[in-house]
Amino acid sequence: MVKRFGDRVALREVSLSAAPGKLLAIIGPNGAGKTTLLSILAGIQSPDGGEVASSPRRVGWVPQQPSLYGKLTVAENLRLFARLERCADPDAAVGRMLDLADLRDRAGDMASTLSGGNRQRLNIAIGLLAEPPALLLDEPSAALDPRQRERLWEFISALAGRGTAVVFSTHNVAEAERYAQQVVVLADGERLFAGSPAELERVVADRPGSEARDFEAAFVAFLRQRGH
Repeated sequence: MVKRFGDRVALREVSLSAAPGKLLAIIGPNGAGKTTLLSILAGIQSPDGGEVASSPRRVGWVPQQPSLYGKLTVAENLRLFARLERCADPDAAVGRMLDLADLRDRAGDMASTLSGGNRQRLNIAIGLLAEPPALLLDEPSAALDPRQRERLWEFISALAGRGTAVVFSTHNVAEAERYAQQVVVLADGERLFAGSPAELERVVADRPGSEARDFEAAFVAFLRQRGH
């Protein structure tokens, strides 16, 4: 995948694949191209080179900022987006998402009154209305407190357990290590690494003088070794 913004190259022939039922984390410094890559995979932007193998109709997209309406209830938000997604049975889709996101008891609450964690679960439920086989999440746990993050990741992990391929970006590399089976490291629009968190740690450990204590330290050391 290649993406340019004027003279700036945001992505330089970056590729990735996600398997059903697995979580893949995209990590890297600010400006690495993480959101750009996800938005291309979601069909929001078009690449200047390369192609996306999966149709945007088969991908659920959840941006960092919740795409919901505060003056509508939880159920009304789901019903609105179910119609926009042209779900065959919007009411059935709403009921399914209320149960999946564990928001049945909040169905009549205004979205603006939800906690950050519940708002993000509603945001993800909206992205799942069309039952896509793959789900893209841009910084899903940003601004959540530890308890909200834990509950959110229980929800996301359960989605993977049902067979959904989940690709997420995060600045919390410990979160990537804990939940993702695979990580992709981006920096300045280049893919520097693709593999498991343990494999990234081994790459760093094999370099002379490495003293990485944990995955976060290994990640920082890896970027430094690659000149970032």
